Amino acid sequence: MDLLKTLVEKGLRRELPTRDEALAVLATTDDELLDVVAAAGKVRRQWFGRRVKLNYLVNLKSGLCPEDCSYCSQRLGSTAEILKYTWLKPEQASEAAAAGVAGGAKRVCLVASGRGPSDRDIDRVSRTIEAIKNENEGVEVCACLGLLSDGQGERLKEAGADAYNHNLNTSEATYGDITTTHTYADRVDTVRHARSAGLSPCSGLIAGMGERDEDLVDVVFSLRALDPDSVPVNFLIPFEGTPLAKEWNLTPQRCLRILAMVRFVCPDVEVRLAGGREVHLRSMQPLALHLVNSIFLGDYLTSEGQEGRKDLEMIADAGFVVEGADETTLPEHRAAATDEAAAAASSVPGPACGSHDGGGSACGSHDGGGSACGSHDGGGSACGTQDGEARPDLVAVRRRGAGTDLAPNA
Repeated sequence: MDLLKTLVEKGLRRELPTRDEALAVLATTDDELLDVVAAAGKVRRQWFGRRVKLNYLVNLKSGLCPEDCSYCSQRLGSTAEILKYTWLKPEQASEAAAAGVAGGAKRVCLVASGRGPSDRDIDRVSRTIEAIKNENEGVEVCACLGLLSDGQGERLKEAGADAYNHNLNTSEATYGDITTTHTYADRVDTVRHARSAGLSPCSGLIAGMGERDEDLVDVVFSLRALDPDSVPVNFLIPFEGTPLAKEWNLTPQRCLRILAMVRFVCPDVEVRLAGGREVHLRSMQPLALHLVNSIFLGDYLTSEGQEGRKDLEMIADAGFVVEGADETTLPEHRAAATDEAAAAASSVPGPACGSHDGGGSACGSHDGGGSACGSHDGGGSACGTQDGEARPDLVAVRRRGAGTDLAPNA
């Protein structure tokens, strides 16, 4: 296909495709799917080889969020039967993180439900970051706490945080249909403020909320403009007890097309396969590794993911290798730019963030089909649909790991 040849050439040059080209990827047929995967795979290998970065989620505070994000099992008014608990102690969080690091995770994502952290919360998280870093040399830490107030980003950076996540989730045009307690602009501002504080920005999307192809392209082009270092792609898990409980719209083929489109638009960015992969990609998960270069290991915030051992087997069987702690994730040109931005932020006096009015739940989005640093609860078990009907009985609510007496699924 001339389209795919053009997209590969643009991806190798880090050139932005046109909107029509991105839409055309989503409109390809099932007969063309393997060609699409192969083409996007060339771009993925150019910038990331066959390395797969592993990330691990630690849920610091679960449930009882005051925001009304429709996709979230932790939202205000949710009746989803999820775990609810207040802040883990630093030593508890460090112990949970160690399980992921032992399984090969290079980055630990610390997530807390809520509109945004108080200064006391920042103190708690700072102590947790220090505890994790003291016990795990070289591990990266990403914080996902919602909207930041003056100076909070700098304090997280000083405590050792490497990155901050806040997702855009969906297009600006449809954002008001998903959430009313904060705005799309609030999320954009938060990503910018995280960068100005010297934190590596992480921002992504949730697919499967009833959006059009145009909305998916809009949000991915907006992400390209924001230029985060990592882009988590989450697939909605429609939890019973949330407004989007009936939105079972995804197939494995649709998910692969979305991931390919993201790779073509963001060729040299860490594209992370996040929540919902087990439910929606199912047996086609290994094909997604040709498109993404990063995944979450084990469980998500309020749902169970694939067993960590099976993730490692899947990576090896597909011919990929786990990225080592001593390897740099981003291509050299991006890594250098990130280091320069962090250095510039540290030399600027005063806080980088202003106070923000629009809320947002922790980690940018919660429970909609994503994992930590992406959106939450998207993981799950085997199957999303059967004969066109929802199968919520196959979405496994998390009852293990941090905040429980059961061992993590890492």
